Amino acid sequence: MSEDIEFDRSRDAVAGAVVEVAPLVRRIIAPNASPFTFTGTASYLIGKGKVALVDPGPEDARHRRAVLAALDGETVTHIVVTHTHLDHTGGAAAMAEALGAPLVGAGAHRTFRPLHEGETNRLEAGADHVYRPDIELADGDAVTGPGWSLVAVATPGHTANHLAFSLPEADVLLSGDHVMAWSTSVVAPPDGAMGPYVASLRKLIARPEDVYLPGHGPALRNARQFTRHLLGHRLMRESAIRGRLEQGARRIPEIVAELYRGLDPRLAGAAGLSVFAHLEELVARGEAATDGVPRLDGIYRAAG
Repeated sequence: MSEDIEFDRSRDAVAGAVVEVAPLVRRIIAPNASPFTFTGTASYLIGKGKVALVDPGPEDARHRRAVLAALDGETVTHIVVTHTHLDHTGGAAAMAEALGAPLVGAGAHRTFRPLHEGETNRLEAGADHVYRPDIELADGDAVTGPGWSLVAVATPGHTANHLAFSLPEADVLLSGDHVMAWSTSVVAPPDGAMGPYVASLRKLIARPEDVYLPGHGPALRNARQFTRHLLGHRLMRESAIRGRLEQGARRIPEIVAELYRGLDPRLAGAAGLSVFAHLEELVARGEAATDGVPRLDGIYRAAG
């Protein structure tokens, strides 16, 4: 399978606009566009009358006003959270206070592993360590309202606590940041881990939904085929990294320079963290080696 993926980078989304993107689902984009959030973080309203809000978004008064205006005459029964990055949960406390609704979904932020001695968590600034849910949902748990239900689908990888949510009544999956139409997801240790991320891709491929509503960017149609391509891309990236080690590359910047030609310089750090996640997984499987624990500044070699 080719690692080329046909991404949808259309930018027709307007921050603050209320758009019906699927039966029972309205989307409101936050005004936080960036190289990492694309056109902005998506908040979703599920149902009519008594509704759920999925991902309250960043701490931004403009976004909060847009969501509250969209809810005129309606009641939010649950504020549902996919994962604890600040662009999704920074506004959670203020939104919960404004709406009088419980926070449910992802548990408190956690990393896949402890920091190694002297290691810096490069994603620390993006993690929400304040958020605490009123109800933490596990895989298969559901919240319901009139004519709708949201079923949690554990999808660790981008973060350790990442959840997607199935909406069976509309046959769609709210995929958070695990699968997005506009880009691959950042998988960066210690917040992210490549082995669980790949396993979660396989899990989604085996599910019935074929329309995904992601945390950033447009809706994803033919989603299972797209996710198969994402899986193929990750496996080919892993193979390419292993190949670079066999050819003598030893450090992550060398590998990034070879594998990410033409990359936006603003994304070079994220690319390095992704390579690091692959190397951690290769070391864990005995297919690469390093002295001591895998580190972002470590020296690696092919094993065997």
